[in-house]
Amino acid sequence: MSFYADLHIHSKYSRATSRDCDLENLAYWGLKKGISVIGTGDFTHPAWFKELQEKLVPAEPGLFRLRPDIEKSVTARLPSICSGTVRFMLSVEISTIYKKGDKVRKIHHLVYAPDFEKAQKIRQALEKIGNIRSDGRPILGLDSRHLLEIVLSAGTDCFIVPAHIWTPWFAVLGSKSGFDNVADCYGDLADHIFAVETGLSSDPEMNWKVSHLDRYRLMSNSDAHSPAKLGREVNSFNTEIDYFKMKRALETGKGFGGTLEFFPEEGKYHADGHRKCNVRLNPAESRAHNGLCPVCKKPLTLGVLYRVEELADRHGHQKPAGAALGVSRANRNDDPVFVTPKTQRPAHSFKPQHKISDHRHKIRIFDFSQRGADGVFINQTVVKRLVQRDEIFFGQARMLDQSKTLLIAQRKKRQIGLDIFFVRFSSQILSLGTDSVGQRGRQT
Repeated sequence: MSFYADLHIHSKYSRATSRDCDLENLAYWGLKKGISVIGTGDFTHPAWFKELQEKLVPAEPGLFRLRPDIEKSVTARLPSICSGTVRFMLSVEISTIYKKGDKVRKIHHLVYAPDFEKAQKIRQALEKIGNIRSDGRPILGLDSRHLLEIVLSAGTDCFIVPAHIWTPWFAVLGSKSGFDNVADCYGDLADHIFAVETGLSSDPEMNWKVSHLDRYRLMSNSDAHSPAKLGREVNSFNTEIDYFKMKRALETGKGFGGTLEFFPEEGKYHADGHRKCNVRLNPAESRAHNGLCPVCKKPLTLGVLYRVEELADRHGHQKPAGAALGVSRANRNDDPVFVTPKTQRPAHSFKPQHKISDHRHKIRIFDFSQRGADGVFINQTVVKRLVQRDEIFFGQARMLDQSKTLLIAQRKKRQIGLDIFFVRFSSQILSLGTDSVGQRGRQT
């Protein structure tokens, strides 16, 4: 089966997070957005770990769900078309700071475990090293290689994924404190790393330019600090909903369907800049200024695009054999996750062609005219239900070319708290998203 998983989030016990980041609200937003598996985040924190043990019960192998009474109270807040069960995967983000080689390394890692016993072993080992009680994302003076050893010692089914690998300050390939190769970070245990998280400021096509990343599955997650941010980037799986099957898909690529992303240009660290001077530059401009702020002459923060170009040994958009694609779409907090990435989709099928806007924001619409017959999306049944219930209608129409018409559909009712549009050519539904266009078209 096909489903979405958001495996990097934070609880209310992490710094700079919403107090609404509890299991009930995470499950609510997961159901609202069509996400089947959510990482718990922060399982090293004592209070959150206790809450996880009290509120979760075993579900499919290696996964958990809310207790029946809690789950019932969550689903009661949602319309029937959002009914279902969210599963949780035990996870935590660990920040390691240490000196290696010629500089201080600051690396973030995502850690996963299939049960509370193995998660507890990891917790106990890390508590001997540093403080895991003050922050849901603990900061430890620990070499990345040694963290990986601790995780593997807790159980062979536990694993690590390097987090947001290009972020300048806190990532394995970051410009400020990272390495030039993922393997250099983990030493003799590097073969146990089989996936990396690309982060919000990069997409798969950017990562394809660096050949040493070909061996890793390219994940992406929301890194949500509030429940409404869930799903801004997610992973698509074509397996049974099962921790071990999902892990195997990440190891082999079989059953991993790629990522659904927002545009990397929207990411905080995509470009270069100096916040204090309100300076934002592209890599060519940064090189022209010798990496210095043109206002104050202090060093720029060199962003993800610069760092990718620095390590790139390929040009253009050459897709590695067996790599899964990522699909970018406009993003809002209440955006339902509806579009399924397809591994056979042409690499240039998603060029932005048109913009539709009102006075509040803009939405990018994609030209799918190069798509083949593989464009069947998993949630057509949801659209059909809305059509049958007469809850959507066709609105504004625009011509893309001589034969293709772009139709924007919006909900008549705000039962889920959002408006939905979908794009279609002729009679085939092709894409789904959200818009806040205020004007209603005439009904057809």
